[in-house]
Amino acid sequence: MAHQTGIHATPELKDFFAKARNGSIRLIKVIIEEEQLVLGSHKELKHAWDQDYDALVLPLLDESEPCYILYRLDSQNAQGYEWIFLSWSPDHSPVRLKMLYAATRATVKKEFGGGHIKDEIFGTLKEDIALGGYKKHVSSCAAPAPLTAAERELQEIKINEVKTEISVESKQQTLQGLSFPLRPEAEGAILLLKQKKINYIQLRLDLEKETVDLVHTKHTELKDLPGRIPQDTARYHFFLYKHSHEGDHLESVVFIYSMPGYKCSIKERMLYSSCKNKLLDSVEQDFQLEIVKKIEIEDGAELTDEFLYDEVHPKQHAFKQAFAKPKGPAGKRGQKRLIKDKAGVCPDTNLSLGICGKECKTDTDCDSNLKCCKTGCDGLQCLEPDEKPGSCPKPSNQTSCETTADCKSDSKCEGHLKCCPTGCGGYACHLPIELKEISAT
Repeated sequence: MAHQTGIHATPELKDFFAKARNGSIRLIKVIIEEEQLVLGSHKELKHAWDQDYDALVLPLLDESEPCYILYRLDSQNAQGYEWIFLSWSPDHSPVRLKMLYAATRATVKKEFGGGHIKDEIFGTLKEDIALGGYKKHVSSCAAPAPLTAAERELQEIKINEVKTEISVESKQQTLQGLSFPLRPEAEGAILLLKQKKINYIQLRLDLEKETVDLVHTKHTELKDLPGRIPQDTARYHFFLYKHSHEGDHLESVVFIYSMPGYKCSIKERMLYSSCKNKLLDSVEQDFQLEIVKKIEIEDGAELTDEFLYDEVHPKQHAFKQAFAKPKGPAGKRGQKRLIKDKAGVCPDTNLSLGICGKECKTDTDCDSNLKCCKTGCDGLQCLEPDEKPGSCPKPSNQTSCETTADCKSDSKCEGHLKCCPTGCGGYACHLPIELKEISAT
C-alpha cells in the first residue's frame, strides 16, 4: 500500500542510527518534520527488554500524530542486536499524515538497516503496540491463526510495497488501496447506468466523512460534456459515449477523472488520486460494469468528439515500407539518352581559365618552381613556366572568364553556359566561344 515519498533521514539521524545499533540505546523514536526523517527522542537501557517495553514505549505514543519506534531486543543475530520496528498511526490523526507515514515506512527500514529488524508491528490503538499486543503478534505469526485488523493491514502493506521514487511533478498514484465506500445513491446511479437508463454520473469525495457521494445524473449530450467539468474541484465522471465505428453503432462507458491542476488542495489531490483505482475496481467487479476507456483531464475543453473517439478507438500506425525500386534488366543495357549540346564550343583547357593555380601578386608569393603569371582573366596565379626558363605561358585567345558551379552535362548549366573541362581534372559551366570567333582565328 505504500510508495516511497522521496523523504530521507537527516545526517544527524543516520549518525545516531549507526551509534545506536550496537550501543546502550533501548529505544529510538523517529518523526517526519519538514519532509525529513528526524530523531524525536531516545531512551537508554534500564532493565531486560520486556521489563522496559511498556514503560518506555507507551508514553511516547501521541493520540493525534503518527510516528515510528525502533525498540532493541536483547537477542542478537549476525549483524548485531535485533530490533522491533513499530509503526504508530492513531485513528484520530489526519488522513494526510497517515498516508505520508505509511508511504515512508520502507525508507525508515532502509536507512536503519533491514537486517537488524526482527519483527514489525503496525498499530492504531495502544493495545496493538503494547507488550501484550507484540506477544500476540509473535504467536499469530508462528501459528495459522486469524489476523487482527491491524495485522491484516500490515500484511497488505508488505504485499504492495514497492521501491518507487515520486515527486510533486509525477502523475503516478501515490497510494494504492485507499477506499472510500459508495453512498447508496451513488450505487443506485451506477446500476441505472449499467441498464442504460441514464447516460451520465458525477461523483465526489466527502473528505470529512470519507465517502463517495453522488453529485447528479443529469442527461448529458456530448456537446454538453465539457460544461459538466468543474473548474475548481476534482470529480469522477461516468459517461455513456454513443457513437459509430466502422459502420457499427456503439455505446461505450467512459470513466473521466477531472483534476483542475493546483486549484485543488494537496489533500484533495492525494485523496482523489488514491481512491480512483479502488473505485474503478468496485464498479467493474462488484457492479459488473465494463469501462471501455479511463481518461484523466485537467480542463473540460479537452472533451471534444474527436478526442473521445481517438481515446476509445486509437489509430493504428501501420509501418509503411518505402517503395522498392525494381532492378534494371540483366545483361546489356540500352543506349544512353541523348542530351542536346548547346551552341558554341568550350575554350581551350589552357591554364588561361585561371582556376588551377594559387593567386599571387609577385613571384615571391609562389613556390620555388612556379611564377606569378597572368591568366587571361585580369588576374595573377602561380603557374609552371614554359620550357624556356623564366617565361610565363601565353594566355589563350580563346579566353572565357565567366564560370559557375560544377556540372556533368550542358543541361546542368543555366542559360547559354556550357559544361566545359577546366584543365584541372574537372568540369564547370563556362561562357562558350562563338563559332565565328574560331573561324576568324
